[in-house]
Amino acid sequence: MEQLIELLKSIHPEIDYETCNTLIDDNIIDSFDIVTLISEINDEYDVAIPADEITPDNFNSAKALYQLIERLSDD
Repeated sequence: MEQLIELLKSIHPEIDYETCNTLIDDNIIDSFDIVTLISEINDEYDVAIPADEITPDNFNSAKALYQLIERLSDD
C-alpha cells in the first residue's frame, strides 16, 4: 500500500490519501490522472487494469485502488 500512496502523492502531493475516499467524487483526480495511475500501476505492480474496472468505486480511494490491484494480482 505504501508504494501506491507514493504513486498517488507523485500526482497530487497535497492530498491525504490515507483518509480521502472521494478522489473521483470531489474531482481530485481526473481522467488524465487515472491514465497516469493505470500506467504506473502496470509498471510497479505488473497488473493490467481492464477498461471495465475503471470505475469511480475502484478509484475513489487509495484503499479501493489497492483492493483492485490485489484482486487483479490474484487472477
